[in-house]
Amino acid sequence: MKTAVKCGKLFDSQNCKVLENQVVVVEDKTIVDVANLSEFAQEPDMEVIDLSDKFVTPGLIDLHVHSGMNGEGNERKSLLQTTVGDLTLYALKNVQADLYAGFTTLRDCGGQAFASVAIRDAVNRGDFVGPRMFVCGYSIGSTGGHADTHYAPGVYNPAEDHPIVDGPDSARKAARFNLKHGADFLKFMSTGGVMSKGTTLGAQQLCDDEIAAIIEIANLYGVHTATHAHGTAGIKAAVRAGVTTVEHGMILDEEAIQLMLEHGTYLTPTIIAAERICVKGPEMGLVPYMIDKANQALSHHEWGFRQCLERGVKITFGTDSATPYNFHGKQGYEFELLNRWGMAPHKALVAATMTNAEVLGVKDKIGSIEKGKLADLCAWSCDPAEDVTTMTNCLFVMKEGAVVKG
Repeated sequence: MKTAVKCGKLFDSQNCKVLENQVVVVEDKTIVDVANLSEFAQEPDMEVIDLSDKFVTPGLIDLHVHSGMNGEGNERKSLLQTTVGDLTLYALKNVQADLYAGFTTLRDCGGQAFASVAIRDAVNRGDFVGPRMFVCGYSIGSTGGHADTHYAPGVYNPAEDHPIVDGPDSARKAARFNLKHGADFLKFMSTGGVMSKGTTLGAQQLCDDEIAAIIEIANLYGVHTATHAHGTAGIKAAVRAGVTTVEHGMILDEEAIQLMLEHGTYLTPTIIAAERICVKGPEMGLVPYMIDKANQALSHHEWGFRQCLERGVKITFGTDSATPYNFHGKQGYEFELLNRWGMAPHKALVAATMTNAEVLGVKDKIGSIEKGKLADLCAWSCDPAEDVTTMTNCLFVMKEGAVVKG
């Protein structure tokens, strides 16, 4: 049976414009027609969903989440008392919150015990309602780096039993380990991070040959790569080696921006991750080093982001959902932050739809509302160009033709 979705306003992410009085016709999982309401002939047995007073967008894509965490201040210690079963069920609940917030597709940028692989596969089988997921397994990093556990010597956690790399051969092995266990892409840590004890944001943590080795394996397997990178040297090293996306990229300089332009590298700015720690960290009781490093990152970030925006670096939408006070299902706040820093809401919507679908290699299936694509639709109270805060309150979600919220 066909379903007709009447849309008062419909966002055309292909052309970054708003169409009025449209109808989207869905059959099974697929969009079979998009037409002007005045020219639409309703079939007798057709179900009708009336969103005539809503702003309708394609299903959103969050290019950077961590499903196994949700806004806690110190997830590593909690993992010592968490079974893999607990972790997987918790992660499922988190990604379902993202789905109900309008994110029909997620890229999970690192977690424990391949729980994200299990969830992805279970959702794909139809065992659970959930978003479409692309996952990397474990993030790859160096001894003592941002992906390492920093537990005391002798402390062992099976959920964290993943390779830490030192040298290009072990980097290749870690990359293959993730792919063996179901990764869709590879994620590695070029620099230190805000949440890891003993790491500095500016210092490069993987050597050039280690970064090149990871990307070499990704290229052999035909998957894309993402790098956690705050510091400028680590960003440049990853871009020169051919990384697909730079995650965070909070300490940029002119050379780094130019390199990204030359290599066609995408930037996933995740403003919300540092901003939430700076604003909410003190009342959460976060340890001082996290707050200090978040402030350091955020103090540099706006200049680099605005330069990337002005000069045409390809910008994606990702939120790092799960970092302190950055909760799953609440990441629509990133649209407001992007707007504060000069990115128009419609441009941010393009980033969260077509640009992200391009990164994931699925722009022929999702990312826009057009004939032949999967029927992922979301609805909001108004056009975010009128009130960007509407993006924090999704009212309707359809994923592959099935209404999951509304």
